[in-house]
Amino acid sequence: QVQLVESGGGLVQAGGSRRLSCAASGDTFSRYTMGWFRQVSGKEREFVAAISWSGRTLYADSMKGRFAISRDNAKNTVYLQMNSLKPEDTAVYYCAAAILYRLAKDPSQYPYWGQGTQVTVSS
Repeated sequence: QVQLVESGGGLVQAGGSRRLSCAASGDTFSRYTMGWFRQVSGKEREFVAAISWSGRTLYADSMKGRFAISRDNAKNTVYLQMNSLKPEDTAVYYCAAAILYRLAKDPSQYPYWGQGTQVTVSS
């Protein structure tokens, strides 16, 4: 079983950038597909991006070109680089892990979750 801890959230101005990190422990990190999701209070959790153990990526259409997911298997860490941030990107961002044969956008396919990190984009 893998444990996940996100970091890197905070306050950023619109148009700025932020990099989130998610450190994994407790199991072989390279076995897992890793995903980033976000959630605004009162709304459903939204898919942001996912990356396979080999580096294949999948993005939500609205994040393509602005966000980039990457992983460092030697450091047991997955990253989310967020550029050109908008106020509507304000949310709690969650890291998730699953052993999958395909990249997935559905949060119910990810059994392991971090505690989340708040990103607030000011206008």
